[in-house]
Amino acid sequence: MAGSYQEEIKRKRVSAEEVASRVKSGDWVEYGFGLGQPDRFDQSLAALVPNLERVKLRACLAMRPRAAAEADPEGRHLAYYSWYFSGLERKMCDRGMVQHIPMNFGEAPECYRNFIDVDVACLKTAPMDEHGFFNFGPSVTYHKAITERAKILAVETDANMPYVYGLENGVHISDVDFVIDGGAGTLPELKNPSVDAVERKVAELIAPEISSGACLQIGIGAMPNAVCELLAGSSISDLGIHTEMFVDSIVSLYQAGKVSGAHKAFNRYQMSYTFAAGSKRMYDFINRNPACFAAPVDYTNLPHRIMLNDRVVSINNTAQIDLTGQACSESAGLRHISGTGGQLQFVRGAFASSGGKSFLCLSSVYEREGRRASRIVARIAESNIVTTPRTDVMYVVTEYGIVNLKGKSVPDRARAMISLAHPDFREELERQAREYRLIPKSIF
Repeated sequence: MAGSYQEEIKRKRVSAEEVASRVKSGDWVEYGFGLGQPDRFDQSLAALVPNLERVKLRACLAMRPRAAAEADPEGRHLAYYSWYFSGLERKMCDRGMVQHIPMNFGEAPECYRNFIDVDVACLKTAPMDEHGFFNFGPSVTYHKAITERAKILAVETDANMPYVYGLENGVHISDVDFVIDGGAGTLPELKNPSVDAVERKVAELIAPEISSGACLQIGIGAMPNAVCELLAGSSISDLGIHTEMFVDSIVSLYQAGKVSGAHKAFNRYQMSYTFAAGSKRMYDFINRNPACFAAPVDYTNLPHRIMLNDRVVSINNTAQIDLTGQACSESAGLRHISGTGGQLQFVRGAFASSGGKSFLCLSSVYEREGRRASRIVARIAESNIVTTPRTDVMYVVTEYGIVNLKGKSVPDRARAMISLAHPDFREELERQAREYRLIPKSIF
């Protein structure tokens, strides 16, 4: 059988230029997620963009500049869309080059299967294995659903793509139309953010709330990673991992002997995730590692699955929270900075878990253009987007403390949130809270 696969791949192996030539005006072109986005096909499509009209390019968390979009920065021929902005895409958005598609990340596979058109898809994968499969590597997410929907499906292989174990983690040669040999590329790395004094203090407040045997979801950013650093040096044991994103700090936690997964309800003794982005060290760690289990995002992110594990602890960043508890994590007013991702779903899944806890972390202030402002506000900024509603928010943490908003009235929430603000802003927040009738005139 292996021989027949080799014959089939010979028939289907073509140049990136050949695949790009299949894109027609008006097509939806799918690049996929993160490390699973193509490079040679992207360059070839870029050369053809001036000859096309109304092409729609859809992607998520681009980790390299997208040549096809850069070839048409004014969007006369090609429109670029993203489910979740990376730092690169945020800069593209500032230039008017990308539009956001709102989505709860865990719904992505069913969104594709039920609502989304894919005319041409090109996904980066590991080279074909002995069974005829192209492994998706650290971008399992919703790629299987893409392969089911694509009218034309191409894979661009990379010999350095990690090969991951898990569920719905590859596509068979029989379902692929074209194969582009991408050689052995250099995978883009995501720098592990350094931890400052504020982030360390936030981590110090969260770490005591986590018990041995808990099941962790670690979000992107310095604060969640700082929690892992503290746990790695603590006496905690038998942690489980069921997360959206696999990050470098999880490797450190595992290698410190803190992760066993022995108490998980499913995928026991394995660390479950849907995508990974980080350093080469981390990519090497997940490569053919049976301790890691990569699954589609509806497997990892839907609340009814998250809650099956006991003592789920969800740790995520947010950018602004008002005095009633509305958390804005994906925009700064009209400026879009990221996306909903899996935050809301993990907040809900953790609360539904027996003994579960969710934490939203933020520094009390930020500085921009020489001006310092509070991230705790009486009212969210005009046109800002609420990622996690006040009814869902559980623990909120800044360097000034930790509060649990569950069960609190609006006045009690306002007082609790003011206690988390920087002291320089508390008096003004108190005044505003009374002006907006969030805190009544009564002394009670």
